[in-house]
Amino acid sequence: MVLTTTNAGATGAFGLLPDRGDAYLSFYLDNDLFAGNDENYTNGVRIAWISGSRDPEQFGAVQRGLRKLTGDAESLSQFQRISGFRDLANIEYNYGISITQLMFTPEDPDAPKSPPGESPYAGWVGLGISLHAKDTHALNSAELSIGTVGPNSQARKVQDFIHDLKGVERFKGWDSQIPNEPTLNLFFSQKRRLTFLESEWGRYAVDGFSEWGIGLGTFRTDLYLGALTRFGWNLPVDFSDPRLSPTAYSHQPFKIDRRESGLWSLYGLLGLRGSAVAYDITLDGPVFSNFDTGVTREPFVGELFAGLGVRYRNLDITYVQTYRSHRFKEQNRSGSFGSIVASYRL
Repeated sequence: MVLTTTNAGATGAFGLLPDRGDAYLSFYLDNDLFAGNDENYTNGVRIAWISGSRDPEQFGAVQRGLRKLTGDAESLSQFQRISGFRDLANIEYNYGISITQLMFTPEDPDAPKSPPGESPYAGWVGLGISLHAKDTHALNSAELSIGTVGPNSQARKVQDFIHDLKGVERFKGWDSQIPNEPTLNLFFSQKRRLTFLESEWGRYAVDGFSEWGIGLGTFRTDLYLGALTRFGWNLPVDFSDPRLSPTAYSHQPFKIDRRESGLWSLYGLLGLRGSAVAYDITLDGPVFSNFDTGVTREPFVGELFAGLGVRYRNLDITYVQTYRSHRFKEQNRSGSFGSIVASYRL
């Protein structure tokens, strides 16, 4: 399916509701049980919808505000200088909506509160509203995230429900979780095609992108750098970071002429990411109340990940295993978790 500008625009007072045009719907799941553990970053769930190509004249108020950060001709001059775009007259736009829930627990499920040196109990849920601008070389994404940490995140209820279904004992220390506090965050990310990687041998191909991003707000303030490469048979043109992260949406990241040939795709991927973290509410505790989490955040965190993907027609499923360095100084061992994303092109 070729993405084309449609007359379908953002609906609702603030352009928050999905329109009726072509779009992508994705479900993300992170869980450390894929690595045989149930600790630290223990679960993440995200449902994301992103439009196909849209005319900026049809954006709602939120998307118009985020456009100032995309690097196009209507953006702030600082973002235009770092946009990476090669043709400002040939930019396509997508806008997205996501709901995300994250939960963190210690290693010991029986302790009434997080033991010293183990991850504090924390849950977070947030609504993300995003805008994505791209040309043939770069993709710039901006997302506004509004959420809450604490019991209002419903992380405890979700974990208890899943453990009851599986017949696994509940974690007993959720009463000591980080307390309720609303969060507000702004995220920006940029992906650039690594054209020196791109090769094709019939239906077999290699591609990839570099990326960097920044988060500012009361949920997380950080800066990251990374890269991803894919290789395989009949590579899909629609993809993104297969892991649950801000601004992660499955769609066509760059304007390219290549189309999938055939019903099936099969591919592998490798990636890495390094983050400088200035604040993380799940480790540092809330901003506006006094709460001792009992841990000391690491300022730098590294990740390596590898996985496999398969596409059939408009459905794409990817599994990735991530290996992460210590998030806090007292952490007993490095983290590992699996991620599954299922994306359907509507």
